[in-house]
Amino acid sequence: MKQRNRVVDYILYLVVRTFAAIFGLIPVRVSLSIARGMGTCWFYLPRQLPEIRIPDWSPRYVLLRWIRVPLKWAGSVARASNKALGRFREHRNRAELHIRDAFPDASNAKIERIALESMQQLCMMVIEVFVSPRLITRWAWHDYVETRDLADAIRALADKRGCILLTGHYGNIEVLGTSLATIGFDMTAVMRPLDNRYINQFLTRRRRYGGLKLLDKGGATQHAPEILESGAGLCFIADQNAGRKGIFVDFFGRKASTYKSIALLAMRFEVPIIVGCARRIGRDFKYEMHVNRVIQPAEWADKDDPLRWITQEYTSYLEALIREAPGQYLWIHRRWKTRPKDELAGAA
Repeated sequence: MKQRNRVVDYILYLVVRTFAAIFGLIPVRVSLSIARGMGTCWFYLPRQLPEIRIPDWSPRYVLLRWIRVPLKWAGSVARASNKALGRFREHRNRAELHIRDAFPDASNAKIERIALESMQQLCMMVIEVFVSPRLITRWAWHDYVETRDLADAIRALADKRGCILLTGHYGNIEVLGTSLATIGFDMTAVMRPLDNRYINQFLTRRRRYGGLKLLDKGGATQHAPEILESGAGLCFIADQNAGRKGIFVDFFGRKASTYKSIALLAMRFEVPIIVGCARRIGRDFKYEMHVNRVIQPAEWADKDDPLRWITQEYTSYLEALIREAPGQYLWIHRRWKTRPKDELAGAA
């Protein structure tokens, strides 16, 4: 693993803390309007801006020779800017490609609208990471979060037999677990720590404000059994690409590599699996906490291949949630990156 520059990491941390402080002072509605504007720029500008080119015949000091900026510095800036521009273009291209594959009958206008909304949603969610701890509290959470079809999920959580709560890169992945923990349920979310340890520690502290416990993804295998045996809820983001070791199930009409661990845990400890989301209502910080499926252990007891059945079942219900508001899904996510061997063989 490449050694990180601690000075650069700390400077980035200070930048994040500055933005968090600024957005903490601005009304939430204004902050989200700014975030939508950032998402709009992210969507449109990279295709409009030309690459920066430094001609070979340029003198040693380009444009800024009076303040002694060498040509090689200008070239480095140009290369870095072009690289960033290319990545931003790739984000939109990838989102539109995934949407086109998921909705083959959609018009170009609809595909662009969904991609734009998706990129705006991601920008708004980043801002909400900074502001949500002061909004979702024991006394005020119901001002920002509505509930829908939670009866079966509440019963599963209240039974204290342990359960697995699944969501995807959809809506606000933080709000669902945080809201349930704030209400009083014992919830632990599996998370991948950020490479920047300063930012990671800062965000971890904020996520714990409402009582949500966090489990490093690297320690999930060791500690997940303890959590389930204690009767608590264990939260996963279930639409991650699992690579070659995953099990392939259908997701929007395409095979998607999915982790086996969720189904294996549910089978081993015979705990229910709750599939839900926190979906934005309107354009402000207002969410609907919705559960559309609770898979009970008795349902897979007589299946020939319970591992595959469970994985396909919760994946299908995640897809159903996304189809209700596709603009809130993270379409730039590399969900279909790994392809099945037979598909690769056919392509060859």
